[in-house]
Amino acid sequence: MSRPIRVLVEVVGVLAVAAASITVALVVTPMQKVSAAGQTVAVGTTAPSWSLSGPAQLDLFGQHIPTNLDFFGPVRPRLVLTHITLSSQLKTFVGGSAQGLEDALATGFRHYFYWEIAIAGLTAVVLMGAVTGWLRHRVKHTVVLVAVALVVTEAVNLGAVMLTAYSAPGKLRQVHSLQALVGSAPQLPDPPTSADKPPGTRVVVMGDSTASGWGLRPLPHGSKADLACNRSIDSYAQDLADANGWHVTNLACSDATIAEGVLGPQEHNGQLMPAQISDPAVTKASVVILSIGANDVEWGNLLRVCAVSPSCDDRAARAYFQQHLASFSAEYLQVLSDLQLLPNHPQVVVNLYYSPINPEDACLAEAGVTQEKQQSVLTTLAALNGILEKGARAASFQVADPDFSGHGVCSDSPYVQGLNAHAPFHPTAAGQLAIALADEHALQAAASTEPDAVAESAG
Repeated sequence: MSRPIRVLVEVVGVLAVAAASITVALVVTPMQKVSAAGQTVAVGTTAPSWSLSGPAQLDLFGQHIPTNLDFFGPVRPRLVLTHITLSSQLKTFVGGSAQGLEDALATGFRHYFYWEIAIAGLTAVVLMGAVTGWLRHRVKHTVVLVAVALVVTEAVNLGAVMLTAYSAPGKLRQVHSLQALVGSAPQLPDPPTSADKPPGTRVVVMGDSTASGWGLRPLPHGSKADLACNRSIDSYAQDLADANGWHVTNLACSDATIAEGVLGPQEHNGQLMPAQISDPAVTKASVVILSIGANDVEWGNLLRVCAVSPSCDDRAARAYFQQHLASFSAEYLQVLSDLQLLPNHPQVVVNLYYSPINPEDACLAEAGVTQEKQQSVLTTLAALNGILEKGARAASFQVADPDFSGHGVCSDSPYVQGLNAHAPFHPTAAGQLAIALADEHALQAAASTEPDAVAESAG
């Protein structure tokens, strides 16, 4: 091999080693976990981008959300929320102490880059050593090439990530809460000096039409709000009260979302309801049950569009649903945070959505929902339930998963209302009872691990 060709091969080899080393380092460098202000967050980087500036990535319960804060450089921070314990650190979260979430994120990011630089250098040494061994260079030449590869790798590495590595910590010091990164900064109440817990089990049910009991018998002597929200005597809230002697307050309302219903006021059927979480019953509850999410991601609309469309799994439909999932995960973080900050520290149960369709259901074909469409619909429902479950686990809340197997809309004993019912696919009275049983199971599981988590039932 002539000298010019050998030099060219070595130059190409050094550049290839540098590129491979940086890629390997970005992939294998462990994300750094930091805990502050009641939140545990893993800090790392996104995949390199061709743009020189852009948003970071916040991972909430499996959803990737761009931040409203831009960062310089082709490599940007990636933040993954892994745990929420706001109630134990309310003062730090509200007050924004000097050693709060801002400094923790900045420190974690710096530590990540220390590891990344070390791994990139070590990888370059190993790879270049392998290359020179393959080329059978002498020891002195090998040492020189390895040193050159190390210098080039770190020069390119630092050059590529320098803007991010040096500018990101300053940007991250502006992050007082993860909610603020996606545009929703919580208004947190001051904790009271004491929270009197009433005797017996007081349960509050919050959420949408699944919890209100839409399509079933109305509450006798119901208030205007009860009638406007379609609250039913057959709801799982009433089942829990009747079976256990609990004092259960059902605040759920048809068409409720997190923003308009749970955390904010909701206008429905000509009645303006205040935010469910602001109801006085919530501050006295020992148990809070939450059923929310389907309206936030417009799952009902997706089902209706699916019925009349040739396919439910086209690219536009997936993008539309994914966008709603990402928005929901950010709002879900807000409601989880607010529930943790309730001064009475109630036991919280998050209900997953039941499956209204069973694989053996054939009657839906008449409405245009083929087996392929059914599977697509159930896939979107599973994605929503995945967010609900991951968020609840991160907040150390209980999860209830109602089992409607064998009782789909086409079965002989359906747990959901039929296609021609007033509230299609909503639970029947039997379905509401199945949800109540799932909630009781979740509460019993909590009581078995934390005996004081649920107060003794009222006698």
